[in-house]
Amino acid sequence: MPMRWIVALLLPLLAVPAALADTDQDRARAAVEQGRALPLRTILDRAAARFPGQLLEAELEEEHGRLVYEIKLLMDGGRVVKLHYDARTGDLLAVKERGAGKDRRP
Repeated sequence: MPMRWIVALLLPLLAVPAALADTDQDRARAAVEQGRALPLRTILDRAAARFPGQLLEAELEEEHGRLVYEIKLLMDGGRVVKLHYDARTGDLLAVKERGAGKDRRP
């Protein structure tokens, strides 16, 4: 099979992840514009004030009918902390630490 055919067959597959990212980004932007979520920057500032660490990942998810920001941070000593914030109010809902035993509430 000629190389150009292989490229032609694989090219559409490469566009799928980018299209999905645009959809997630558009959904998050719409939630902020509609007042259903605070801007991510606001949540990251709140997280940094209480949990100084390096940002690994930030996601806006729907959990039990409400929007929740999930923030993953790399802390000193290599611990990974996962924070859940109510996207609309900015309230800290949960703190989960990998390897630290039980999850704890704020």
